[in-house]
Amino acid sequence: MARILVIDDEEMIRQTTCAALQFAGHEVSCAADGEEGVNLFRQQPFDLVITDIRMPRMSGPEVIKVLRSLRPEIRVIIAGGGGSVPAIEPAAFAQHVGADCVLQKPFTVQELNIAVAGLLNVAKDG
Repeated sequence: MARILVIDDEEMIRQTTCAALQFAGHEVSCAADGEEGVNLFRQQPFDLVITDIRMPRMSGPEVIKVLRSLRPEIRVIIAGGGGSVPAIEPAAFAQHVGADCVLQKPFTVQELNIAVAGLLNVAKDG
């Protein structure tokens, strides 16, 4: 399947997301904050990155900016909850921060798998 990087400072969300993606057959790496995620991204090839919006040391939008400077074609899902995603159209917010997709926390495993599959298919087709 795909190589996916999950960046989230909330341990339970990070572990659950990584486990769900591994169960779906993906090779998954996890990072506890934006800086750690960017360092992993520089060391390994990934097909997709899932990043939290609000994190210490480097926010999700800051992470996306760095990732896009390194590999403009990388597929990115940004995830947030508790008011971190503005009350605007998710697609408009995703475009504003440079992501391909937004997942509202809490998201289900099904929502996660649909978003991942959709972006990986776009990457394959594009």
